[in-house]
Amino acid sequence: MPSDLERAMETLIMVFHRYADKEGSKASLSRKELKLLMENELSSFLKTQKDPAAIDKIMRDLDSNGDGEVNFEEFVSLVVGLSIACEQIYQMQIKAPGVKKN
Repeated sequence: MPSDLERAMETLIMVFHRYADKEGSKASLSRKELKLLMENELSSFLKTQKDPAAIDKIMRDLDSNGDGEVNFEEFVSLVVGLSIACEQIYQMQIKAPGVKKN
């Protein structure tokens, strides 16, 4: 039986390929595929973005090899960055007065 972390890794891979398989290369996300993935899978994050060009900026930041697409390795950097930000918020919340620690 897979562990929680193994299931999380499998889910990350499956989600990436669910969107990468929509058009073009099955090994990378086009701008359109990345936008669709973020709208469906990271909608809370997108709602906090005030900039209407947020997707374009994210795409440029992620596309480290400059090919106009986001491969899995580039995509993982987005997930890692968002996970670190979420963990930092979690740490602030557990250190806040009046918050019970488990």
